[in-house]
Amino acid sequence: MQFKLEQKVKVAVTYKLADSVIEILEARDWKRPMLLCSAFQLRHPLIEEMMEKLRDMDRACVVFDGIIPDPPAYTINNGAALCKENGCDCLIAIGGGSAIDTARGINIVRKYGGKIEDFVAKREITEPCEGLIAVPTTSGTGSELSNALVVSDDETHEKLAVLSNNAVSEYALLCPPLTATLPAQMTAACGMDAFAHAAEGYTSALSSPITDAICEKVMYLIAKYLPQAVANGYDLEARERVMVAACLAGWMLNNAGTHLGHSQAHILGAKFHIPHGAACAYALPGTILYTADADVKKVKEIGLILGAEFPADPTDLEVGRITADSIRRFRDEVLHMKPWSEYNISDEQVLACAAEVAHERFAGNFPLEVTEELCSRMLEQWG
Repeated sequence: MQFKLEQKVKVAVTYKLADSVIEILEARDWKRPMLLCSAFQLRHPLIEEMMEKLRDMDRACVVFDGIIPDPPAYTINNGAALCKENGCDCLIAIGGGSAIDTARGINIVRKYGGKIEDFVAKREITEPCEGLIAVPTTSGTGSELSNALVVSDDETHEKLAVLSNNAVSEYALLCPPLTATLPAQMTAACGMDAFAHAAEGYTSALSSPITDAICEKVMYLIAKYLPQAVANGYDLEARERVMVAACLAGWMLNNAGTHLGHSQAHILGAKFHIPHGAACAYALPGTILYTADADVKKVKEIGLILGAEFPADPTDLEVGRITADSIRRFRDEVLHMKPWSEYNISDEQVLACAAEVAHERFAGNFPLEVTEELCSRMLEQWG
């Protein structure tokens, strides 16, 4: 049977990061943690408190702060070597998707050896990679629950995916205060990434009645609470709700997948150095417009979640256009995301990516036949 729902990660919401980490370490008798985070995050009071308490317990962290956005393969391989040299028995990853993806890659290599590039298409991950505590500081990628690890090729800078249900985190700690200082633009872009995970998963060829229910709730939570988190980063109730939504959306990546919106984001994001969440936000309206040809009922539901109003007996095209416009309004007028025009990338440059988008790994999850012509029409709606 093809089961449609699986979740292996142990998840907790906490406002006491140090105590929660210590509880896990003591329960598993882990004594030599490796901490992965950006250098500036080491100064966060909650992280400083955690490190101090771990030192007092003779569990001082080996620190790896060489986190790079869209983590290149060499970063993961270097981190795995450092982990092995210091005899680390677990990892604590604190940060956004890049930090957690880096840690997940290190966890694979420290268990199986070799290089992370080996696992893109060649080597299978046959057993769970234990020992990773993921602590997200953004609410978007869902990497703490996702089974998809994105790594950049060192030479081509192409984004490559490692997919395995055995490569997920073992624990995920959602600590809303860690997200309080995230800038408004980044909060908005990360939230739109999570919304895209849910919207694309909802309309994916891999969707099921069970994943649909969760995707609907994720979109509802983001529509309701993301504007509050953007307006006031210290609204911890809004931060918590968005963090939970993003986590659940990351779970849906494993069970329903994404499709052409993320294919566009991966190709154009890598080529033009567009932050992933922003790229997803620019891709989503056009993607949903043409998804209406496959599942108009679900596309209409997305519009209703965002407050759209529909005429009586609308055509499929009308539903697609109204829902696409509702996504743009939410993105531009409610969240006030950076306009696409400010990137100074021409329409011709965007349209030139159609063939690559059509052959991107996740395009096959789209509920209709994917052609270069379809991708061109979607890219005409970009932004």
